[in-house]
Amino acid sequence: MIYPRDGASAVRRSITRSLAQSRPRTLGQACTAGKLLARPLSTPSEHTPTPTPTTQSTSTSSSTPPPPPPPQSPQLSRWRRFLQSLGRVTLVTILASGGAFYYVTQRERHPGTQLPFDPSKKTVVVLGSGWGSTSFIKNLDMSEYNVIVVSPRNFFLFTPLLPSVAVGTIDSKSILTPIRYVTRHKPRQVVVIEADAKSVDPVAKTVTLADETEVQGAVSTTTINYDYLVYAVGAETQTFGIPGVKEHACFMKEIQDAETMRRRFMDCVESAGFPGQSPEEIDRLLHMVVVGGGPTGVEVSGEIHDFLEDDLKSWYPELAEHIKITLVEALPSVLPMFSKSLIEYTESTFKESKIDVLTKTMVKEVKPKSVVLQMPDKSIKEVPVGMVVWAGGNKPRDISVDLMKKMSEAQTNRRGISVDECLRMQGTDGSIFALGDCTASSYAPTAQVAAQQGAYLARAFGQMAHRDRITAELAAAQTAGDNEQAQTLQKQLSRYDRLRPFHYSHQGSLAYIGSDRAIADIMFFNFTIASSGVATYLFWRSAYISTLFSLRNRVLVANDWLKTRIFGRDLARD
Repeated sequence: MIYPRDGASAVRRSITRSLAQSRPRTLGQACTAGKLLARPLSTPSEHTPTPTPTTQSTSTSSSTPPPPPPPQSPQLSRWRRFLQSLGRVTLVTILASGGAFYYVTQRERHPGTQLPFDPSKKTVVVLGSGWGSTSFIKNLDMSEYNVIVVSPRNFFLFTPLLPSVAVGTIDSKSILTPIRYVTRHKPRQVVVIEADAKSVDPVAKTVTLADETEVQGAVSTTTINYDYLVYAVGAETQTFGIPGVKEHACFMKEIQDAETMRRRFMDCVESAGFPGQSPEEIDRLLHMVVVGGGPTGVEVSGEIHDFLEDDLKSWYPELAEHIKITLVEALPSVLPMFSKSLIEYTESTFKESKIDVLTKTMVKEVKPKSVVLQMPDKSIKEVPVGMVVWAGGNKPRDISVDLMKKMSEAQTNRRGISVDECLRMQGTDGSIFALGDCTASSYAPTAQVAAQQGAYLARAFGQMAHRDRITAELAAAQTAGDNEQAQTLQKQLSRYDRLRPFHYSHQGSLAYIGSDRAIADIMFFNFTIASSGVATYLFWRSAYISTLFSLRNRVLVANDWLKTRIFGRDLARD
């Protein structure tokens, strides 16, 4: 049907009115409606002008809707962002720590090449592989000397943890460091000889050695020359001539002593559980007597108590109540080197742990099944025991006694070798230096003293190397007639000619007393801080971990502590 023009206008107005009253649901619908309004209502015969391209593009662009905005990502909460950052930091820390750990372990396992033995350098012979000698080797500048190490054992023993080995808290291998782990990382080759030093000739400057191992070669004795001798052979356990101590007591000085004590302790426990034992015999077998109220004796008592509380009560409930620990000390109190408050704390802790402390009590004899004691009132009492642990003092070794006899006029102290303020053995020409337990100095025979002496002596040898070098240059300048150079060298020589005396710096004392408690006298700016309890026990562990010589030992000891905490101590015996 064809509408007239006026009719078309009326229809257009009607459609516009209806569209304005109804709202489009979408933007596309609105645009469609607009296009319908813009289209004229005409008859097929009516012709409208064709829009130009410019007009078409303008119309199309104006009619196209704008693109919708991109969806916004949901914002994370502060806790979520913190967890993400913490995870990234943790991952980076783990990777960095693992890489550093792997690098250090591989560097320790694969030492580099070393300078060969130089005949033009002076030869230093080191006797021993204990605290003093190992500290000396570790700190010495090997490029200035040829070094030969002679020791009956090819390892360094971390003695403060021996009581822990004696009850199985730590494995014996964890506190041993092969001496070659130290010498192979030095710039110059170090000769290590596992042998016993039999004699020292201070006049000829020789040392006679003997191979006393189970397997020997065609040559088992030899003599080596030295320019300087570092004498650090240690000492033997002092028995004071008391009968039966060597035959029936366990010592606590070498790794073999700790292993022997552990085997004997388990022997006592298993024998007490044998059928038919009388109550009296069970009490005797399970009575452990520790002689010596120093740090070693106190720590042995504490470790035995921990073994009883943590393990034996679970696996030997019928025997645990019979175990008794007695600590015997001849002095008025235990741990005389500690503060009075710490001594009282130790004694009160032992009382809570049911460890009997007998002070002012002396051992008169050690028998196979008993120990004879002299009580404070001078009465004699024989006490049945299953095991005696002797943690007494020190006495010189036979080689030290023989060396002292060769210089009897200068060596008059029967406790050990007398040295001057620079650790030179008195009576010699200055070529023999002695340090550690073999000396009779004013310092206590502790690992801390020996380690500081070794470090001091290494610095002194470095000064002596400078002095020898300047002396050689001075002789050459004087021979060449260069007076100006000779005067300059003479001034330099005066600075290196005299050694500074050794000065011991006490860093404090530590002791473990059992029940996850420890005591400490810590030096802080010339003040002594006394500390005790569980926090001190954690400090005691961290201090010993940091003092171990290698990363390998630190990892092994920490792993043993963790293993014991989780699984307990091993009750199997060899």
